[in-house]
Amino acid sequence: MNAHEIDYVIYGEEMQYVEIELDPQEAVVAEAGSFMMMDSDIKMDTIFGDGSNQDTGVLGKLFSAGKRLLTGESLFMTAFLNIGYGKKQVSFASPYPGKIIPIDLSEFQGKFICQKDAFLCAAKGVSVGIEFSKRLGRGLFGGEGFIMQKLEGDGMAFVHAGGTTAKKVLGPGETLKVDTGCIIGFTKDVDYDIEFIGGIKNTIFGGEGLFYATLRGPGTAYIQSLPFSRLAGRVLASIPRGGKDRGEGSILGGLGDLLDGDNRF
Repeated sequence: MNAHEIDYVIYGEEMQYVEIELDPQEAVVAEAGSFMMMDSDIKMDTIFGDGSNQDTGVLGKLFSAGKRLLTGESLFMTAFLNIGYGKKQVSFASPYPGKIIPIDLSEFQGKFICQKDAFLCAAKGVSVGIEFSKRLGRGLFGGEGFIMQKLEGDGMAFVHAGGTTAKKVLGPGETLKVDTGCIIGFTKDVDYDIEFIGGIKNTIFGGEGLFYATLRGPGTAYIQSLPFSRLAGRVLASIPRGGKDRGEGSILGGLGDLLDGDNRF
């Protein structure tokens, strides 16, 4: 498997985008909705799956695309091909505040496992598939269920994470305990399992859920400080219900909002 060799630059701090430079006849594939801008002479095309199995026939393409439904993604991806004579740029933006992480699959033995919605884009030739969990506990309580996404090949891929990211290099037998939603991804040699927190007080009053993930080395893991599910939960919790506002910042509630300029109609 030989993916296209692409160059890239990541811009921004908290709302990043990645600009990918394509030589003539080079291409990149991306999830729908991540496109930001591109030069002329770049052709955009909608394809089944990830475009890594174009020689496998119709059934092979359908099977590859169908697997994406299990991860909650669309049957289709978008390919951007440079049909011009010089170098051209195409850019993809992160969907919410966080960081874009470049993953060179050739440095990770050709495979990287990540959460289902982390993938942003990759060089054409990188396979975007699914990874089934063989452990019941991980499947039921792991936050990501039985299915995670796997990126395979020898090219560049880009994943997105919320908040600030941490890269942890684990030695043989070294264990890292992580909130299940804070995992971005890890290399194929990392052993991933779910562990019960334990203790009545922790279970009832801890506020951190009943389980956390354990990542055991050797390998590399990427952790995010703000999973989108946590961000969405905070937003939903602050939405006024029944026409009433929490009145944050003022003991006068709605009247205080009028005085401090927070006028919502």
